[in-house]
Amino acid sequence: MAEKKTGTLERDASRRVALVTGGSRGIGRATALRLAADGFDVAIVYAGNAERAAGVVDELAQAGATAKAYQCDVASSDQVKATVKQVLDDFGSVWALVNNAGVTRDGLMARMKDEDFDRVIDVNLKGAFNMARALTRTFMRQRGGRIVNLSSVVGIMGNAGQVNYSASKAGLIGLTKSVARELAPRNVTCNAVAPGFVETDMTAGLSDSTRKDYESQIPLGKMCAPEDIAAAIAFLVSDQASLITGVVLPVDGGMAM
Repeated sequence: MAEKKTGTLERDASRRVALVTGGSRGIGRATALRLAADGFDVAIVYAGNAERAAGVVDELAQAGATAKAYQCDVASSDQVKATVKQVLDDFGSVWALVNNAGVTRDGLMARMKDEDFDRVIDVNLKGAFNMARALTRTFMRQRGGRIVNLSSVVGIMGNAGQVNYSASKAGLIGLTKSVARELAPRNVTCNAVAPGFVETDMTAGLSDSTRKDYESQIPLGKMCAPEDIAAAIAFLVSDQASLITGVVLPVDGGMAM
């Protein structure tokens, strides 16, 4: 199909647009690449590493997607509003929002600093709220859309040393269900994916004994790959999931069952 101008970018107007926060690495990068393979054009939001984000944009272009990266602190409502406006100006629309941006500031509760608690809540929970709110009118006006929030197994089970992170991820479950109810009349779904232990750059450096300890907590006996999480997200933003909303989908090898 010939390219058509939609927004300021030359792109195939038949392709839907996904906005993925935290899209420059890990689960976000894997999700962006999976959605590109599934026929989406992709806007990725990143916090600080412009070089890494540019590399993902190049990968997305090689996969056939029109893609662009945007630097934004999702905890700032003003930055989110400006970024979403620019994405809509550039792409013309957004069909799927994947709220993947997140931070950790782990520590025991008795010694946790206020700023460490606040920052995790602000990025992980308020950031998802900011992004969803900024796109609500777009979703309602087009009478359709998908929102997927990245929760966590610790948002379901809790975890010592992560009261801030667990609270933020549990909060995302409540946010997901409330947004699902609010936007359902306009054919917009909102779901959450709750990953368990995921293979990352950090876990690649674990000792054999630590890895075995982690894997012993997983009934299926192995960690998830970022691509496993991306596959679940891709399903939830697809037409096949049009009647699924308000769901928390664990991808954790059975940890939270």
